[in-house]
Amino acid sequence: MAGNRGSENKDERIQKFLEINLLYDFYGKLLTKRQSEFIELYYNHDLSLGEIAEQYSISRQGVYDILKRAEKILENYEKKLGLVEKFQLQKQKLSKLYKMLIKLQNVIEEKEKALEEISRIKEYLEEVI
Repeated sequence: MAGNRGSENKDERIQKFLEINLLYDFYGKLLTKRQSEFIELYYNHDLSLGEIAEQYSISRQGVYDILKRAEKILENYEKKLGLVEKFQLQKQKLSKLYKMLIKLQNVIEEKEKALEEISRIKEYLEEVI
C-alpha cells in the first residue's frame, strides 16, 4: 500500500505541474515579473526552492510563499475567465471532429472499392453475355 501512496503523490505532483504550466501559458503575462520568474524557474527549469532562494538571496520560505501566491493568482484567473477550460473543450471537440473525418474518409474509400468491384463484375458479365 505504501507504494500506491508514493505513486499517488507522484501522480498528483505531475498533475499539479501540468495544471500550473497550462495556467501559466494562458495567464503568465498577468503575474508580476518576480512571480513569473519563480514559476519559470521552479516549474520549467526544475530548480528547487533552495536553488531559487540562493539566486535571489531570499529564504526558501520566501520562494515558497511567492510560488503559492502566483499559483493562487493563476487559479483565480481561470475561475474568473475560464480560458483553459474553454480551450480544453474546444480541443476535445476538434479531436472528435478529426476522428469523424477519418471515419468518413474510410467509408468513402470502402464505397470507392465497392464501386470498382461492381464495375469489374459488370465488365465480366458483359464479356459473358
